[in-house]
Amino acid sequence: MTQYMTMPSGERMAYRYLPGQGPVFVFLPGYMSDMSGGKAQALMAHAERRERACLLLDYSGLGQSEGVFAEKTLPLWRDEVIALLDGLGIERVVLCGSSMGGWLMLLLAEVLGDRVAALVGLAPAPDFSEWGFTAEQKAVFARGETVYEDNIYGPEPTPTYAKFWAAGQKCRVLAKGIAFDGPVRLIHGQADPDVPWDISIRLAAALRSADVQVQLIKDADHRLSRPSDIAVLLAALDALGGA
Repeated sequence: MTQYMTMPSGERMAYRYLPGQGPVFVFLPGYMSDMSGGKAQALMAHAERRERACLLLDYSGLGQSEGVFAEKTLPLWRDEVIALLDGLGIERVVLCGSSMGGWLMLLLAEVLGDRVAALVGLAPAPDFSEWGFTAEQKAVFARGETVYEDNIYGPEPTPTYAKFWAAGQKCRVLAKGIAFDGPVRLIHGQADPDVPWDISIRLAAALRSADVQVQLIKDADHRLSRPSDIAVLLAALDALGGA
């Protein structure tokens, strides 16, 4: 059942919370995605079978949450996720981030510290504001304009707004390193046309933790939404146990 919490902005954020045992599984969707996706729903169903606590959410400006997408940024979403966790009284979490959500989970881990038991990244895309755009596209952003790209997953082009890009450039983590010491599991398809799989290798090197594992799936694309891909995700979460 979808519920809502009012954010400091006055906008309502949509979420689904399943109480249960252990650190709460928190699913962080990708860019322009929401909690209705297959991976999020599979995680919620798995948590229910395992009697584990789980939290799904829609970023403001997306899904069932209020707000204007063009006005949103990674730091804003980071702060809203923290406000949601605090408002629900959630103390300890396992963050599961897909694509852009894999970048957001790193920003959250830096702020939440010991409240984060583990990280699981699905085709994580940290710093995509840097490596994901050409010099010509960055010049468009610098002029305060929007970049539109072909969308292989739908009929409408995908917009990236100058405000989002500029904020992302200030949130880059791969070069400076990531101060997280808990277990990290990264899953990436080698047939991913959107996020090169070597980004997960770079992320593994950037993490301070010694307990980092990268699992590559040769024929998987960016979505990692096939039943076999989702099974890899759920197995990784089960293997972490009460982390």
